[in-house]
Amino acid sequence: MIEAETGEEAIAAAQQELPDLIIMDMMMPGMNGLDATQRIREYQTLRQTPIVAVSAYGADEYRSLAIDAGCDEYISTPFEPNELADLIKSLIAAREPSDPNARPTNFEE
Repeated sequence: MIEAETGEEAIAAAQQELPDLIIMDMMMPGMNGLDATQRIREYQTLRQTPIVAVSAYGADEYRSLAIDAGCDEYISTPFEPNELADLIKSLIAAREPSDPNARPTNFEE
């Protein structure tokens, strides 16, 4: 697991590490999660990486903003850990290619 404190750090880490999935906090110092997500989506190698937005704001308006910015899903805090785990599993499974010779993901159960 890789952590970033700011949106700028999140972009740099995503470019360097090419993660299997990104959990993006919407409220970070400096560049917020929406702007960071939009920037991450500009990179060809990260366009298919699932991004889950996490925010204390539960309103549908924030979900729409996150999806419009390029997030695949939105979850508001507080949430049940199993809810997030199930969401991650489904996003990873949907991303996995049907080719049995394809590179495995780094996601561990």
